[in-house]
Amino acid sequence: MDTLKVRDAKDVEEVVRAAVAGEQPLEIIGHGTKRAIGHPTATNAVLDLSGLNAVTAYEPNELIITVQAGAPLADVQSLIDAKNQQFAFEPMDISVLLGGPAAGTIGGMIGAGLAGPRRIKAGGARDHLLGAHAVSGFGDSFKTGGRVVKNVTGYDLCKLLTGSWGTLAVMTEVTLKVMPKPESERTLVLRGLDDGTANRAMTAALGSPFDVSGAAHLPQQVFRAGSGALAGLAGSGQSVTLVRLEGIAASAVHRAGSLGALLSSYGTVETLADAASLAVWAGLRDVQPFAANAALGAWPVWRIVCPPASGGALGEGLARDSGGDVIYDWGGGLIWAALPPSADAQARLVRSRVAAAGGHATLIRASEEVRRNVDVFQPQPDGLAALGERVRNSFDPRSVLNRGRMRRGGAA
Repeated sequence: MDTLKVRDAKDVEEVVRAAVAGEQPLEIIGHGTKRAIGHPTATNAVLDLSGLNAVTAYEPNELIITVQAGAPLADVQSLIDAKNQQFAFEPMDISVLLGGPAAGTIGGMIGAGLAGPRRIKAGGARDHLLGAHAVSGFGDSFKTGGRVVKNVTGYDLCKLLTGSWGTLAVMTEVTLKVMPKPESERTLVLRGLDDGTANRAMTAALGSPFDVSGAAHLPQQVFRAGSGALAGLAGSGQSVTLVRLEGIAASAVHRAGSLGALLSSYGTVETLADAASLAVWAGLRDVQPFAANAALGAWPVWRIVCPPASGGALGEGLARDSGGDVIYDWGGGLIWAALPPSADAQARLVRSRVAAAGGHATLIRASEEVRRNVDVFQPQPDGLAALGERVRNSFDPRSVLNRGRMRRGGAA
């Protein structure tokens, strides 16, 4: 397979234009950590962006950073961490689920758009993307958004690029909003709740005035798989429900006490502080119980988004009827489901249950054979699919970029 490693946006333009002229689709990668998500692409040429790895500008006082798309996410996070700042949407390290090194890039983070537990408070990746430079499927460079929060020029195009998995344009540079890291955090722990009761407890916490920044539930059976940083929570052999509060130390402590009193009707409330709390939520963000090197590493993993109030019943039913394990995040609005292997990764069961709950599901981990034969991304209604196709055609009419990655049969 030909690998075309570019040095700048001009190189990207030339490669894309040559691909259009030669009717040769391109697979777009940074370090390739997410290549196993989506349908296998139809190409024998790779556009490698790992050489676009510079931080163009960082203004901590203005809370913005401009960085090239191939820059390693870990390096950028280390840079902003030195200024006590962070990406508030908590981008996950997908290598835990998929295996391989933790070498994701900024472009991959935006292209995938996978946000962590703080999504319920801070929003997703698209809410923090202020601007981007990119090359369309015509081979033309364009700019969208800007470098200040209040600049809305072309802002909605940023939202289209987020979560597009490289099928609309090749991002070369992005500007992101960063936020101060909280001074302190507290996590309230409830043990022994069933999925439905935990769902109600999380809903009560999120509906309180105490500014909750994370709400998750791990059923007892999840801990059988070995769970890395979360293993310490499994000592009692019970399910664990977690609620996080962040802020200045005095505020976090006060709110934790008040929320603990509110949740005391659900059981005894324990508290994790600062470093212990950080480790637990990092494990949840990266879905460590379903890690590729853990007991369930060979099982397909689904990412299900649904109305939070429906999460408990949906997850409980999936786990019971498939023999799989589930983890709840976003107060029940996000379910990670590891299901026993089958020819279709239990797609028929998952799709029917998720549709009934009003949600959508993405197959994050599965073999290449399974990903060729089932819909990895949520099938869309005809009208929405037609609209999406018109949008894609306006960016990449020849389907040169990541052809077939998001649509089964689209590689033809």
